[in-house]
Amino acid sequence: MKLILPLLLFMLVNCTKPTAQDTQNPMSGMAVTASSSNEYIKLSQDFLESLKNGENGDEYVTKYGDINLDDLIVSLDSKAKKMSFWINSYNALVQYRLVPHPELFDDRDAFFNEPWVNIAGIKMSFDDIEHGIIRNSRVKLGLGIIKDPFVPRWERQLRNTDIDGRAHFTLNCGAKSCPYIAVLSDVGFDAQMDALSKDYLSKVTEVDGNTVKTSPLFSWFRGDFGGKRGIKSFLVDLGVTKSTDVDLEFLDYDWTVETGNYTDI
Repeated sequence: MKLILPLLLFMLVNCTKPTAQDTQNPMSGMAVTASSSNEYIKLSQDFLESLKNGENGDEYVTKYGDINLDDLIVSLDSKAKKMSFWINSYNALVQYRLVPHPELFDDRDAFFNEPWVNIAGIKMSFDDIEHGIIRNSRVKLGLGIIKDPFVPRWERQLRNTDIDGRAHFTLNCGAKSCPYIAVLSDVGFDAQMDALSKDYLSKVTEVDGNTVKTSPLFSWFRGDFGGKRGIKSFLVDLGVTKSTDVDLEFLDYDWTVETGNYTDI
């Protein structure tokens, strides 16, 4: 009996201890997204999951309109919280609008510029969310170099306070060349962003001798990465390429509408 009791305790502890297979997605090798304790991030996570499951998402759009702006500003008190909420929200809202009406993509400028969604009592566009809030008020066509000094007070209060180039490889605008959609959390945020960026860039980057051909997102928003030198270092740091002593070329972007491209992390 003295030997059996310790043995049972040992088996109980080891059977309940999570294994690598329990905490990793076997398809991607990335850590499973943790549910957030922040109510607004949880809302964005649930919104994406509902759309992924084929629901129409109307109730979530209504909830977004009912958010208290002051509470949202106070609650999203870190970069990880701001980025995970707004990236999830952007991706969910694109799917919400584009899946039933793919013809809206025929006029992409209007699709991204129109302030159609009510978030915390403010009518916002996709460009407001991406370039205003996520990219710290960068001018859309300014190559990531020009910051817009004339922005509304709510944008200054909500926006991310720095530039994180990894956002470009987690935002899905509904085109075929866009990155896959993942449900992000502020818990383990940096690991998720690194993994998603590496996964996307590993798929689209081609190495031909001393020439690296990669996503045109780098070219359009080069200032977000510190120019060409920063882009080369970014690729090396993620393990996509091995050297910064390369020539960069940028591939074409396929703007064909393609929705429902979700991935697990």
